Amino acid sequence: MARLAGDADVIIGVDTHLDCHTAAACSTTGRQLALVQIPATPAGYAQVLAWARAAAGGGRVAWAMEGTRSYGAGLARYLAAEGEQVTEIDGSRHLGKRRAGKSDAIDAVRAARELLARPHPAQMRADGDREALRLLLIGRDHAVQAAKAARTALASILVTAPAPLREQLRRLPAKRRPAACAAWQCPPGTDRVTATTCQVLASLGQRVTALTAEAAHAEAQIAAIAGGMTPGLVAAEHGAGALTAARILLSWSHPGRIRSEAAFAMLSGSAPVPVSSGRTSRHRLNRLGDRQLNCALHTIVLTRMRSHPATLAYAARRHADGKTDREIRRCLKRYLARHLYRELNRRARPAT
Repeated sequence: MARLAGDADVIIGVDTHLDCHTAAACSTTGRQLALVQIPATPAGYAQVLAWARAAAGGGRVAWAMEGTRSYGAGLARYLAAEGEQVTEIDGSRHLGKRRAGKSDAIDAVRAARELLARPHPAQMRADGDREALRLLLIGRDHAVQAAKAARTALASILVTAPAPLREQLRRLPAKRRPAACAAWQCPPGTDRVTATTCQVLASLGQRVTALTAEAAHAEAQIAAIAGGMTPGLVAAEHGAGALTAARILLSWSHPGRIRSEAAFAMLSGSAPVPVSSGRTSRHRLNRLGDRQLNCALHTIVLTRMRSHPATLAYAARRHADGKTDREIRRCLKRYLARHLYRELNRRARPAT
């Protein structure tokens, strides 16, 4: 991708919100040229594009947007479809924000100036299969969490349930209790407390059963999409399952978005951060980056440290050098980030 700020004549910074967006046109030196606020509708998107092209006077335009995967998703997609160059600007806090204050206009100008200050502008994450993967993961995670909450409620009710009900269900393994409760039929002639307990247990059991099936269906779809995006990755990487592969793919997105192995390691939070000064030369642990990506790498490393021969041999060698398990995991995550970056680029199929 082109170095956007260097190739553009005008930079358009956009601060996005649910109902409206504010756009600021800035010169390549960061001077504000014009400002406009538009509704977050297709008509508003067409309006701001025409305004930006007029502000550029026929020159080249680069867009710097916050929230390209939240409030600004509609505008980002519209601009990409129109062939515009859109760069993703994160909304992180920093000293400049505290000093300059905050408003929609200030944030729009700041987005444009941040693009000018960046040596490596960030590409937008892809739509298509990646977006389908993101939505399926949201639905699957919500189903898993809701099923967990229903199981907890079911277990708490069993503690105080009438003795006949409690004894029947306690004989079953915990995994089979929701299905048994879902099929529960309250005997006729029971008292109100027993009947109500049966009713609530049946409702919770049906909820757990339905949510578990929903999560399993979503996982099957996730596995199919992830396998289509990078064929053979899960089978080739010991410890990587469909869900961990999907979370890695969400962060990586598509070839070319992340410029190097080192950048991917930094994005994952596995690359140490230099904190040297004067005669002191050292690094500290990176607490930033994409924590979901970091969690996926951590899961793979834990699995490999239990059952992967090459990883076990490496861990034994580093233990002999005096390294702790935590230090070894960090080294493995750093290696894995770089290795997966190469594999993702090698195996990736064209976006659909």
